[in-house]
Amino acid sequence: VNSRLSTVPVLLCRSLDGRLQVSHRKGLPHVIYCRLWRWPDLHSHHELRAMEMCEFAFNMKKDEVCVNPYHYQRVETPVLPPVLVPRHTEIPAEFPPLDDYSHSIPENTNFPAGIEPQSNYIPETPPPGYLSEDGETSDHQMNPSMDAGSPNLSPNPMSPAHNNLDLQPVTYCEPAFWCSISYYELNQRVGETFHASQPSMTVDGFTDPSNSERFCLGLLSNVNRNAAVELTRRHIGRGVRLYYIGGEVFAECLSDSAIFVQSPNCNQRYGWHPATVCKIPPGCNLKIFNNQEFAALLAQSVNQGFEAVYQLTRMCTIRMSFVKGWGAEYRRQTVTSTPCWIELHLNGPLQWLDKVLTQMGSPSIRCSSVS
Repeated sequence: VNSRLSTVPVLLCRSLDGRLQVSHRKGLPHVIYCRLWRWPDLHSHHELRAMEMCEFAFNMKKDEVCVNPYHYQRVETPVLPPVLVPRHTEIPAEFPPLDDYSHSIPENTNFPAGIEPQSNYIPETPPPGYLSEDGETSDHQMNPSMDAGSPNLSPNPMSPAHNNLDLQPVTYCEPAFWCSISYYELNQRVGETFHASQPSMTVDGFTDPSNSERFCLGLLSNVNRNAAVELTRRHIGRGVRLYYIGGEVFAECLSDSAIFVQSPNCNQRYGWHPATVCKIPPGCNLKIFNNQEFAALLAQSVNQGFEAVYQLTRMCTIRMSFVKGWGAEYRRQTVTSTPCWIELHLNGPLQWLDKVLTQMGSPSIRCSSVS
């Protein structure tokens, strides 16, 4: 490919599954060509955006696919604006209590409309309803009034009381490890915490030693493991792939069984209850966190006081179970009742919160034995 071809489509016939096989490995054709000719470190189609002038871009879902690497551009990580924090925050006298969802039974939903399955040729419509392992069908659909796009969030202007305060900008810094992953069996943590440094990594049920791009659960031992956990572990298989690209986190189900995700950030985007658990079928992916949405929420919360900012720590934790789900539509109503699950802590947003809270000073509510 040379500059003369930069405006000419290079077309391949789209295969049945939308993929191209090279050296016994399948991949999306435009990703393979972009990796070969432009970006050797390219991990996923999430990192690519088609140029507007290309009529045969992969996302157009035509019979022919353009693989000209110069018809695609790489998604850049957006720069998050700093949060302006008063040096001495004036806490309002009346403040809403912190939401506590730990004792509520999570609602359930299926793979939502408007989220593109990993195989892009599949129509973007909600699935007709799944048969859960409890033998009950779930036809829960998104409320038509729910906005499937990003929420319209913008920082509130500083209140008049804050105009004369000494505002300190607190910037976001990208950590060396973008997330930390802990593995659990029922209510017991098993093994060491995995620290993810690569933008693409998998959590699977195989027995290879873990490395920077792979967290293998098959080698982990637990003397308290029961038969139900053992059976579930056998079905984890290829597990889940996690991407951190352009300030967004995606989860792609590689397993032959569904995964179940509880992401407060994702739930807010779709207008669901913060504790909702979303079922992700095999071969589909879901955006589970967006840094820009979080930045807008943080900027708003600073004006509401220490407790409002501290509450955002819940948004930086994502729980995900393999094979077996939990929530109102299942026998298991808490994640600690599922045989195999992981908990992700997003280190960048958590560290940003810590710096903002440090700048804000003490909470308005004194700590006590009953607080």
